[in-house]
Amino acid sequence: MADKSSILAILELDCFPDLLLKRTAWLANGFNLNVHLVLFEPGSGALLSRYTVSTEADTLRKDLERIQEELVEQYAADLRSDGLEVTTSVLRERPLADSVVQLALDMEPKVVAKCVRYHNQAERSTFVDSDWQLTRNCPYPLWFVKAEEIPEKPLIVAAVDPSHAHDKPAALDYEIVRAANAVAEAAGGQTHLLHVYERIAGIGAAANRELKPVKLPVDEIDARVGGKHREALDALAEATGVPADRVHQLPGRTEEILPAYTRSEGAAVVVMGALARWGLKRMVIGSTAERTIDHFACDVLIVRLGDRQIYDDWKE
Repeated sequence: MADKSSILAILELDCFPDLLLKRTAWLANGFNLNVHLVLFEPGSGALLSRYTVSTEADTLRKDLERIQEELVEQYAADLRSDGLEVTTSVLRERPLADSVVQLALDMEPKVVAKCVRYHNQAERSTFVDSDWQLTRNCPYPLWFVKAEEIPEKPLIVAAVDPSHAHDKPAALDYEIVRAANAVAEAAGGQTHLLHVYERIAGIGAAANRELKPVKLPVDEIDARVGGKHREALDALAEATGVPADRVHQLPGRTEEILPAYTRSEGAAVVVMGALARWGLKRMVIGSTAERTIDHFACDVLIVRLGDRQIYDDWKE
């Protein structure tokens, strides 16, 4: 049965389970949500192999599954002690991302929460890690837990791109800001908009070196481009009700500037958008979310167009 008032929390024993419980309780209390706590533990899967058919293997599998179910109930007891309504289950099938997406489709949660660990270069380059797959494929808002605490009156950064670069539709920015506003309202914090754009000054300087004695008006063009970006950013802020003093535009590479800005400003959560891309373009380009998740010290909320969620009703 679909439960449209729950948080789906993915518990992995080797990925900060206590931190996940803390954030799950914060989200559930802040947004008046029930909790479905899922333990991902595929250890019994090997005992279902056709090569291990025996009475002993079957007994061992049943014992292991019983231990897993008891364990997730122990974690759930901590949440129930806070007055939360909690249901539990165990996911035993790999890959994790596919199992989580299917469970989310069955449950229709408000948000899916999961702790993240650092991903090495091999995981990032081959796109095999479950966090990347969830970023691409989860059809619900995806909350990656990274920080120890969410402070009182937290700063929520909405990372937007009103220039609509990389084929990003304009509507995605509105989804990002709506989600950021919902979190800020529930937590008594503030939403800040941040747009990072790449200047053309560096490209122009290289071109000038090649085209001597012809000189391009690089600074003039760069100022004009920056002004157009700012106009679009200010229009987005006005349309979404974000005050002018909370709207910021910085030049540089997004994957470098965005994590640095959130650290320097003490952001509690950064809200980003993800696009579904397929084929060679997806493998080559990736997404800003995938390139930056490892570099944030704060939590990350991923939203996408078509998410099966309306942020305005999170507090119903």
